[in-house]
Amino acid sequence: MITSGEGKYKVWLEKKKVGDDILYILGGGERTHIGGIVFSEPNKEPRVIRLEGHYDDIVLKSIAEAACKKYKKRVVAVGGVHVDNATKDEIEILVRNCNGLIKDI
Repeated sequence: MITSGEGKYKVWLEKKKVGDDILYILGGGERTHIGGIVFSEPNKEPRVIRLEGHYDDIVLKSIAEAACKKYKKRVVAVGGVHVDNATKDEIEILVRNCNGLIKDI
């Protein structure tokens, strides 16, 4: 598991091998949840599912695409990060921390 950030802005990413494919689970903040799912295959546009009221798919897409490009395998990224009543600045911190995970995938 890799992590980025501190305190309520700490996010984590867990990698699991599923046969020849890869599953990433993203969580953190004050409450982990499932806010989106992204499926990425080499040389294809990713497929994105956004759960109503959530925007986690934005960072999940970056994670799935980066892993797919690096490993040349099918990748699913699922999960979500939540901080109660997050301000715009707090959301930016969380997004930055999520994007910081990508360098270590």
